[in-house]
Order: sequence, then structure tokens, then C-alpha cells
Amino acid sequence: MRFRNLVSAFCALLIAGLGILAGPVSAANFPNKAITLTVGFPPGGGGDLYGRLLADAMSKRLDKTVVVENKPGAGGNIAADIVAKSRPDGYTLLLAMSGNIAVAPVVRGDSLPYKSPDDFEMIGAAVEAPHGLFVAKDSPFQTAQQFFEHAGKEEITVGSTSPGGAAHMGLEMIKLKTKADLLYVPYRGSGPAITDMIGGQIESFFATAPPLVAQVRSGGLRLLAVTGEERNPSLPDVPTFKELGIPVVVTQWYGLAAPKGTPREVVDILSKNLSLALNDPKVQKIIRQDGALEMDLPTDKFTAYVKADIDDYRNNIDPEAIAAIIP
Repeated sequence: MRFRNLVSAFCALLIAGLGILAGPVSAANFPNKAITLTVGFPPGGGGDLYGRLLADAMSKRLDKTVVVENKPGAGGNIAADIVAKSRPDGYTLLLAMSGNIAVAPVVRGDSLPYKSPDDFEMIGAAVEAPHGLFVAKDSPFQTAQQFFEHAGKEEITVGSTSPGGAAHMGLEMIKLKTKADLLYVPYRGSGPAITDMIGGQIESFFATAPPLVAQVRSGGLRLLAVTGEERNPSLPDVPTFKELGIPVVVTQWYGLAAPKGTPREVVDILSKNLSLALNDPKVQKIIRQDGALEMDLPTDKFTAYVKADIDDYRNNIDPEAIAAIIP
């Protein structure tokens, strides 16, 4: 029995030793196989389009395939949790976004199964998209000033997607700053919300702007204002909320993150190639065509940006109001 125990102990030590030998990831030959980019949206929806754009651009830069794996649910939090618990070798990445990295830790608190940004190595920010306040083409509100003047006297219904998501929190910030009488109406997607707005069931819609810009340009929708520090180059006639005296600048951003513990050398390789991809005129053209902008913030700058964004949400939303809305 004693001999058997000694053999078992020796085998355990041997296996552990082999694990240590196999564990470290060498940056010298990284990457030497396909990389998985985990996206918290279904195919064709939300940030999936940006995820596939970045995957394709990174594949060309790294000369290795970057495969998009869709893990939708909980506003992107399921995808973030999967990556946070993945092997930190650089081969499993997250399409990080404001919703699952900056908003979730504020609105979900201790119920969130991962810590942000502590459970991640932030590779780099990539895309920034403004949120916008939309109305139907036949709406009586021609300008944002008219909209908020009316909302100061009477209730206006405002649809938005994903309770507790980035767009919803942007709307809650606007409500808090303006004291406007805005009634939030939750929707699962932009399609049903736009249909209801055109049909008169709701009066306005607040959402990430780029997916709806084509409908604005075709005359089907009117865009009254957008978030951001300054006017968007693709939407020069649309004022920012900041211009209107409403200090809400939070945007929907996307970037890449890896599990905590991924070797810095590997993170740096990924970050460098992401920056190079974002400097490609073809990539920039795709990003900018509907109002988004490339957002090249590598590693430590991205981490600092995330922490500041978390603080911005924490300091500018009403926690009691959010708790009453979010399931």
C-alpha cells in the first residue's frame, strides 16, 4: 500500500511537472494555430459585424485564422465569462465592449460572475460608436431642443434595447442630467422598436447609432442628437448632447481582451497587430461609413480608459432607478 502511494505521488508530481513545462506560452512562435474571438451577439447582430471585421483584419495581419465564435446572451456577459475562465494563452479572445466590460460591473455588481477589468488583459480598443436619439420621419420633434422642451412638460416614451446595456444606461444618464420625463420602454432588438416607433406606439428610440444611420440618410428616421465629445465626421449636421448642455458623452465601444494571465509578450503582439489593422484605410472606410470611428488605444491606455468609463457610469446613473428596471 505504501509503495502504491509513493507511485501515485510520483505520478502526480510528474504530471504537474509536465504541465509546468507545457504551460508557458512562447511569444517566439505566436500564433501557431487559429485564434478564437468570442462575440456576445448572434451572427449578424449588434457587435458581431465589428467582431467579424476585426477577426478578418487580424487574420491578415497575423497570417493565422481568427475564428468568430458567437456566444450570445445576457448582453454579452456570457461571452465575457467564458473568456475570463479560458486558458490564458492568447488563443481565446473576447470582443470586449462597453456593455460587458464597463456597464455590467456597475449595474450587476457582485452578481456578475467575472470581475472587470481585473479578470482580463486589455489588448486594445478598436471601434467607438455614438449613441443616438431617433424619431420617426413624421415626428413633431424636428430638433433635440424641441424634444427636451416637450419632455420638460409632458412624458415622452423612449424605446431602447437590452435593459442594463450601454445604450440603456446612456438614456438613464440623460434622464438624470435633464430631469426630463422620459419613460423607458425595453425592446429585444432595434427592428421591433423601429416598427413600433413608426407605428406610433412609442415616440422615440435611443440606441447605438451606426446600424440605423442608413435609415436616417434615406429619410425614414430623424437623428436628433448623438453622444460623444464632439460632432461625428460622418454626421456633421447632428449635434452632440454635450453641445446641448447635456453632459453625456458615453459611447458604445469595442475592443479585444484576453484572459488574465496571458503573457505580456503575447498581448503586445496582438495589440501591435490590432493597431496596424486599424491603420488600414480599407478597415477605416468600413468602420467610418455609418458613423463609427476607429479607436486605437493599446493595452495600458485601454485599461485606463475602461476604468474611467466604469467610474463615469457609476457616478452618473441613479442606482435605485436602475435596480427597479433591471431583472
